[in-house]
Amino acid sequence: MKRPKLKKASKRMTCHKRYKIQKKVREHHRKLRKEAKKRGHKKSRKDPGIPNSAPFKEALLREAELRKQQLEELKQQQKLDRQKEQDKKRKLETNPADEPSNIESKEVIEASDIVLEVLDARDPLGCRCPQVEEVIIKNGHKKLVLVLNKSDLIPKENLENWLNYLTKELPTVVFKASTNPKDKGRITKVKAKKKAFPLKNNVCFGKEGLRKFLGGFQQTCGKPIQVGVIGFPNVGKSSIINSLKQERICNVGISMGLTRSMQAVPLDKQITIIDSPSFIVSPLNSSAALALRSPASIEVVKPLEAASAILSQADARQVVLKYNVPGYENALEFFTNLAQRRGLHQKGGSPDTERAAKLLWSEWTGASLSYYCQPPTSWTLSPHFNESIVADMKKGFNLEELEQNNTHNIQAIQSPCSANSVLFYSSGLTNGIMEEKDIPELPGQKRERKQEERKDVKDTEKISDMSPVEETGEEALPEEPIIAGDPSIRPCIILDEKTKEDDAYDFSRDYV
Repeated sequence: MKRPKLKKASKRMTCHKRYKIQKKVREHHRKLRKEAKKRGHKKSRKDPGIPNSAPFKEALLREAELRKQQLEELKQQQKLDRQKEQDKKRKLETNPADEPSNIESKEVIEASDIVLEVLDARDPLGCRCPQVEEVIIKNGHKKLVLVLNKSDLIPKENLENWLNYLTKELPTVVFKASTNPKDKGRITKVKAKKKAFPLKNNVCFGKEGLRKFLGGFQQTCGKPIQVGVIGFPNVGKSSIINSLKQERICNVGISMGLTRSMQAVPLDKQITIIDSPSFIVSPLNSSAALALRSPASIEVVKPLEAASAILSQADARQVVLKYNVPGYENALEFFTNLAQRRGLHQKGGSPDTERAAKLLWSEWTGASLSYYCQPPTSWTLSPHFNESIVADMKKGFNLEELEQNNTHNIQAIQSPCSANSVLFYSSGLTNGIMEEKDIPELPGQKRERKQEERKDVKDTEKISDMSPVEETGEEALPEEPIIAGDPSIRPCIILDEKTKEDDAYDFSRDYV
């Protein structure tokens, strides 16, 4: 039987051929060593230095030593500066909240005629920023509209209650953006053969209603308008723009804070939408608000603390039913049970509570977990609003058509029942920061800043303590005290005496 031909040639060879190759290599190396031995090894020439008979040898040596010290000090200072720059970059990468995204949010507000504040329907009150709304009101003649995104993740009764609560203050649009992360180019319906993503994840609700809503306002204005989209991280700002444009233009993903700069997207000839970075969350908010709204990664934030803060705001009985774990008394016990349930183990078989905490955090900040908050029992106007401002915000909009579209979208959206959702107790409005100078320093940051200041002072003292090297190489003479009222003693006399002594150099006596 004929042996089948292999796809790749074999690298095996006979022993005779291999030994022959090794012999040739040894001969080649021997030849190179022999040639190098004939050429001989040239020793590097040493610097002879300054001869002993040279005049001013000690002064020249001191000058060279001082110059060497100055170069070392300069290198050390450059190294410290590089380390500071690297630390700053590292802090910006690990904590994007320190980036000047508030400045770009202000620019988006100033450039927009209508500002869409995107809210997560699971916690609408926690996604509102009073500081940003105050800035919009102060700019004047700006319209603020609320967009309830992720409306398919809460029960319909809860969605209707929130819609009734928010429309008393501002125009509110019910929306459900397309959330397929692998969708590229045109957003189209998934064929029946593809079962990787459900059909409901690719269907967008509220798109036509929002476009008509913006188009009606543009017609009343009679000029092209710009629409700014603002909000906290992971509320779906870029997803809303992609859904309106029916094309994946803005970068979207599971991780928080992906949008880092402004991006203008023309919706049509008359309407332009501007995407903006997320708000800066004030560190004075509650721990649960920081865990849900801050763009910092869970790798930077302590996962157990962040997830425990979220867990403390949720209904314990519904959490047990949702995750199918036994009852728990504290957060650590819950994460232990969850790790055992999901098969998250460390080396040795112990449950990995940190991975369980990260899992909980990613589900609560993502767009898959169904939880909801109850609106306040009594409606009260926000402190930064009054009746005249509310009336001005609603002028120029067709509110009847908006109400009809919201009712139609609520009926069309497939919402989960309250038994399959988790009740979450909202911590109220989330404060933001519009000026970087208003960011309060934590004790650890104050300590680091003081240490850096001390280092800078020490470096400047080292450089200032170094005596300047004169051209002649002589050391600087100590200053003699000047007695008040005695005009005979002056520094210029000392310098004249020094120059006379230098001129009185005798080669026959001093240089042999």
